[in-house]
Amino acid sequence: MATAAGRTATDAPSNSDLEADIRKLRADIEELTRQLAKTEEHGYGAARRAATEGVEQLRARGEAAFETMRGNAQDIEAQLIASVREKPVTSLAIAAAVGFLFALLSRR
Repeated sequence: MATAAGRTATDAPSNSDLEADIRKLRADIEELTRQLAKTEEHGYGAARRAATEGVEQLRARGEAAFETMRGNAQDIEAQLIASVREKPVTSLAIAAAVGFLFALLSRR
């Protein structure tokens, strides 16, 4: 006799075959769950290490940039002091002109 799927009654899997397949599927699902848990732990650890390394690199770059800017500011300050000492009258005139311009701009 043929079933709706085109099989005969003798071709249909038995209950024991279905139960064995279900046990196998459960075992496979448990194994996949364990593997995913390991992958998640590994992925979290790797992401945390990468983030820590990134933070350290950014901190080092920031410190280097700060030191460079600090050195540049000290160089500019030294040049300004030398310029004022060489030409004090010119420096005073420039300072007065800048002050006058700021005063004009602040009135508006």
